[in-house]
Amino acid sequence: MSMIVGKKGLKSDINITPYIDILLVLLIIFMVAAPLKQHDHPVRVPQPAPPTQPKDVKPDSIIVEMDLDHTVRLNNQAITLDKLETTLTEVFARRAVKNMFIRGDASLPYGDVFVLLDIAKRSGVADIALLEKKEKNAPIDSAKRSY
Repeated sequence: MSMIVGKKGLKSDINITPYIDILLVLLIIFMVAAPLKQHDHPVRVPQPAPPTQPKDVKPDSIIVEMDLDHTVRLNNQAITLDKLETTLTEVFARRAVKNMFIRGDASLPYGDVFVLLDIAKRSGVADIALLEKKEKNAPIDSAKRSY
């Protein structure tokens, strides 16, 4: 520490030169020592899981369809709304993947489709996708195509 006596009184400053010298010496020591340390940690890369199913087999999906005349089909089998909830509850109680598709005509009122959504949620379905039913022989309008 040095003291300077001047016109305005005493002024004390810390001499930081020795601290900078020590800092530079430590920096050089760590720069030299860092490459000498060997890191012998084995790298484990995750391996792909063995295939449990053949690739050509598609997982079975649950599709509930509603026509304009309010007939309901579960995987192309006719079913009533009363039996639909109990059937879906039994099916999804045994499944790990709780996904379902609801396919309906675009001109159906949303309230009718909402009944199916409500039944599905009460049955324990986690994810529901809505699909639009298209006629098999309907021509595709080029203005409606989306790329």
